Amino acid sequence: MQKARKILSQDTLKRGLAAGVDVTWQLAKIIIPIYFIVTFLKHTPALDIVSNLFSPLMRLFGLPGKAAIVLVLGNVVNLYAAIGAMVSLSLSYKELTVLAIMLSFCHSLPVETALAKKIGLSAVNVIAVRAGLAILSGLAFNLMLQ
Repeated sequence: MQKARKILSQDTLKRGLAAGVDVTWQLAKIIIPIYFIVTFLKHTPALDIVSNLFSPLMRLFGLPGKAAIVLVLGNVVNLYAAIGAMVSLSLSYKELTVLAIMLSFCHSLPVETALAKKIGLSAVNVIAVRAGLAILSGLAFNLMLQ
């Protein structure tokens, strides 16, 4: 009986370790390239152009213009791409919090909207509700965290 428990425990540990390594690898394949791309863009005029273009809109949420990249990546690609971008940008705790809250409501729009549509929901309504909640939460938390 004792030997069976030990074998079961070792098997569980091996499977858990393998699953953990697999998940880490899957996340690293997304986060690390995005981190390097955004870091590279910081050293080119491209990030300044994007930052200046979106700065007026992002100011409503208490965010710098460069935070638009995080929101776009989070909505078009997935949360892990947004995390890679967030890490590579120099953002304050308040800015990180506002972005995280906004992305919690509105992320991976193409994939999740397609899934919602498959269960019979209106794609327009799903996007409108999620984007609306992200905008409202961004505005509210910008005011609350001042």
